[in-house]
Amino acid sequence: MLDKLEAIYSKFLAIEEQMSQPDVMSDIKRFVKLNKDHKDLEPIIAAYKEYKNTIENINNAKQVLNTEKDDDFREMAKEELNILSEKKEKMEDDIRLMLVPSDPQDSKNAVFEIRAGTGGDEASIFAGDLYRMYLKFFEKKGWKVELVDSTEGTVGGFKEIVLNVSGEGVYGQMKYESGVHRVQRVPQTETQGRVHTSAASVVVLPEAEEFDVELKQSDIRKDTFCSSGPGGQSVNTTYSAIRLTHIPTGIVVSCQDQKSQIKNLEKAMVVLRTRLFELEYNKYLEKISSKRKTMVSTGDRSAKIRTYNYPQSRVTDHRINYTMYNLAVFMDGDLQDILDALQLAENAERLKEAVS
Repeated sequence: MLDKLEAIYSKFLAIEEQMSQPDVMSDIKRFVKLNKDHKDLEPIIAAYKEYKNTIENINNAKQVLNTEKDDDFREMAKEELNILSEKKEKMEDDIRLMLVPSDPQDSKNAVFEIRAGTGGDEASIFAGDLYRMYLKFFEKKGWKVELVDSTEGTVGGFKEIVLNVSGEGVYGQMKYESGVHRVQRVPQTETQGRVHTSAASVVVLPEAEEFDVELKQSDIRKDTFCSSGPGGQSVNTTYSAIRLTHIPTGIVVSCQDQKSQIKNLEKAMVVLRTRLFELEYNKYLEKISSKRKTMVSTGDRSAKIRTYNYPQSRVTDHRINYTMYNLAVFMDGDLQDILDALQLAENAERLKEAVS
């Protein structure tokens, strides 16, 4: 393991040297890539230095045991050796996981989409409940949320809502939410008190940066229109809303959240780049999901991943057989435990894949 870590450390130093070269500093795309690689390696390098120091201390303790005649010194060295050996084993487990290649998109911001599925008006209401649940979680994390576009349901909630979520490692945590979320409860529209099942789908995509996608302006058709919904005097009077159509793929993105056409255009471009990036990213997901039979973060958007049962106050995640009986707390944005459990499950898959 030490040899592997020393090779990574040499790579780390080489990246630092490249970043200081004038020709690299003038090439923004290359410099951004190297800077990201450097940042990604920092935790491994910190672990390597501590691991190396631990091994040196173990060798020193062994030397004391082999050469020291004083019983008290020998006893102290023996006790220290036991502590250091346990620490070394724990560090090796942690480093082994760190050395398994992670999803290169994990550190990115995310484009977050919630859409009502089967269930009519109740599905729209549930999509609105999910939206509020995620907003509370994002607030707890200190992440920034920007509304891109939304279509309200006829009796409340949303038929569709699109958000840009930015912060540290947003996609790496939220990618597990992609899939179909199913709710079982008595709908507001039900007069007989019968429990119905409705659904909403969530799609979480890594936000594509300008360097990730080559986007030609000549391939984009831009249309402007009057925004609708809340917004004051500018609604239906100002052509501030933007609709972008990517001609080669037919992908359409609209944004009408801001009163400023320029701000709407910026947001719409982020989503368009992300949708184009998704086409390539799905190929990557399909490739790795073929290796991991029980992988929790696949590209299958139609998979039913979670059930929210209101009569039993139960939340069940079907991918890892995780169940909790405190639905009210969960819907109040207390998602961290289930996200940690999903992360743990994926880490186990990654480790299994690395040794197989």
